[in-house]
Amino acid sequence: MANKFDLLIRNGTIVDGTGAQPREADVAVTDGRIVALGRVVGAAHEEIDARGLLVTPGFVDIHTHYDGQATWTSRLTPSSLHGATTVILGNCGVGFAPCLPEQRELLIQLMEGVEDIPGIVMKEGIPWNWQTFPGYLDALAQKQYDVDLGVQLGHAPLRVFVMGQRGVDREPATKRDLADMTRLTEEALLAGALGISTSRSVFHRRLDGKLIPTITAGEAELQALAKGLAGAARGVFQLLLDFTSDGDDIAAEFDLLRRIAQRSGRPLSFTLSEQKHEPNRFRSLLSLMAAARRDGLTIRGQIAPRPVGVLFGHDLSFNPFNFLPSYESIRGLPRPQKLAALRQPALRARLLEEQPVNWTSELMMQRSRAVAGMFQLGDPPNYEPPAEHSVAALAAQRGLTPMEMAYEILLQNDGRAMLYAPETNYAHGSLETTLEMMRHPDTLIGLGDGGAHYGSICDASFSTYLLAYWTRDRRRGARLELPFAVHALTQRNAQAVGLNDRGVIANGMKADINIIDFDKLQMRPPEMIQDLPAGGHRLMQQAIGYVATIVSGVPVYRHGEASGELPGRLLRGGH
Repeated sequence: MANKFDLLIRNGTIVDGTGAQPREADVAVTDGRIVALGRVVGAAHEEIDARGLLVTPGFVDIHTHYDGQATWTSRLTPSSLHGATTVILGNCGVGFAPCLPEQRELLIQLMEGVEDIPGIVMKEGIPWNWQTFPGYLDALAQKQYDVDLGVQLGHAPLRVFVMGQRGVDREPATKRDLADMTRLTEEALLAGALGISTSRSVFHRRLDGKLIPTITAGEAELQALAKGLAGAARGVFQLLLDFTSDGDDIAAEFDLLRRIAQRSGRPLSFTLSEQKHEPNRFRSLLSLMAAARRDGLTIRGQIAPRPVGVLFGHDLSFNPFNFLPSYESIRGLPRPQKLAALRQPALRARLLEEQPVNWTSELMMQRSRAVAGMFQLGDPPNYEPPAEHSVAALAAQRGLTPMEMAYEILLQNDGRAMLYAPETNYAHGSLETTLEMMRHPDTLIGLGDGGAHYGSICDASFSTYLLAYWTRDRRRGARLELPFAVHALTQRNAQAVGLNDRGVIANGMKADINIIDFDKLQMRPPEMIQDLPAGGHRLMQQAIGYVATIVSGVPVYRHGEASGELPGRLLRGGH
């Protein structure tokens, strides 16, 4: 009797996630697992002809902030629209568990300040049907999703839960505090957390501008967290650090990472990028990671495959004019009325003459006003724009000031146009250093930040960018091989966070699969949509070319449209 499978994908070009060269084969799926690969004989409840299409494992997005979104919706978009079938929450030390009722407002302020999620959205959307971290996991386990999700324990909520106001005020932890943090970390990991995360970046601040609770935590506290990892004998440690200078200071700070990795006995990763003010610093860190690997320590840098860029526009969180007095009168207007006002010569003249006042974030004020180095984000969006496309260059061609040019650009497309400011990985005006980082054996592709920065950053499309631009479209330098890129998005990331049952097209592996029309694969420009609790807005970015995204053998998206199926579930580490 012929085999009868749940799903049979025929004639596809398999890029299996291991880095091996593509080959043509069929893939059969039963009960959510790949059960046959090659020339498969039999039939299935559903067959998909993938002739001329790529068949890859589903992508594993290791750096997201869907901690709140996962409590009020079943769709973890935009990541799931770009081939992600597994997403990891709880990065950068922030999150919503553990949390006592009187601490909820503070955690909302932290997430609003650090990750640009409107407080009113979280106040209305989060059900708070938990207090402990295991309780948070249980709450997520009751829901169904378009993709699988795993969660890391955030250091900030843990510190506040243990220390109360002392934790908020960044007082040193006592021996009792440290013991409680170790115990609760181990408890979270044994309950299913995939790891723990923290932030030591001065750029991470509460909505009121104050530093978040974890930034000045001493080494003893970080070692207490590492001790919890060691006790559970599972999980990863994720950090964000500033590495504020080159040379001995960087080596000393990296030594802290080594000591944490040694104490925990677990893999550690940190955010790595090329910075404008210290464009060669990343090379020092690459060398230090290589040395750690030779010493038997697993310390990796999480990198983005394009600039981490802030978007500015009249519909977004910031634009070059929204710190000006005359902008206050139109800030809350619907777009048509706002656009009509902005086209009035008198208002234009005032906005081009005024200076900023009343800002809560001097950094964002300065960034929003630095228009000369920005670029118009077109269709399709160009994330490696040449200098001659900058606002300054366009302004010079027109005989305008950069601010006048920015004013004109942001009126285009009925006021929906956006300016793009590459903040990292673009110190030299190209992505050559990003290529260097991606090719290093101690880096991981991440930092998509899905679920965060609703009105200023939209980088969860990085997986589509890595495939479409880096392996096919790039003309400003060398490209990546397709098997390398797929491996980076699948098996490499899955193994890095301990999820060894996915990320490869092979018998017995979880049937998380993308079917991709590689020739048509392309990103659409980001757009602002209104689908959040309390009527909140967020940036969304669609893609073209994903024929099907399959989770546990079930198609969840077909040609970018939701199928209605929700096979995604909470993942618990160690199982």
